[in-house]
Amino acid sequence: MTDQTRWGIDQVQVKNKAVKHRNDLIDKAMEIVVRMDGPGITDLMIKIEAEYEQKYGDNKADGVIL
Repeated sequence: MTDQTRWGIDQVQVKNKAVKHRNDLIDKAMEIVVRMDGPGITDLMIKIEAEYEQKYGDNKADGVIL
């Protein structure tokens, strides 16, 4: 067990909470994707790719495998 009074423990805990929250969101999204049909999944992939390009620049999503 890690000493909770050491410097930096609170940053580690915040990071771990952020990672857990992100993973929980992904798990919830996957539950919905599993229930979708083929065309719905394709539409979702197109929207995700467009959002990725908008956030991170042009043509960055071309080499990314979703």
